[in-house]
Amino acid sequence: MINGLSHVSIVVPDLEAAARELEARYALKIGEICVNEQQGVRMTYVDLGNAKIELMQPLRPDSPVAKFLERNPRGGIHHFSLCVDDVRASKAAFEQQGARVLGDGTQKNVHGENIAFVHPQSFLGALVELEERSR
Repeated sequence: MINGLSHVSIVVPDLEAAARELEARYALKIGEICVNEQQGVRMTYVDLGNAKIELMQPLRPDSPVAKFLERNPRGGIHHFSLCVDDVRASKAAFEQQGARVLGDGTQKNVHGENIAFVHPQSFLGALVELEERSR
């Protein structure tokens, strides 16, 4: 059901400053900054070819990312994302195995793909995003 790593997501307090640092220190280029209103974040990606680094900054104080930043003022790794063919089918299969999956697979990422999250208690303490890839 899982067929690859999509991205590792890092929450940052200042998206532009983080982009400048990644460029200056590692010669990494960020993509276009976009907004996901549903999740309450501004975000961008660094494309590494086989996976991406996602940078997220809270858009509003009530977003889960803002709450993460309150607990971790300097930012940090928020989650990693795994590619699946079908989020709803993966959710059902994982739940049959006792995993706690958040959402119903109708939440969308900035690319319009279905996503859901596996609760950290069900994945070795890590928050995992399931991302349905359009083929």
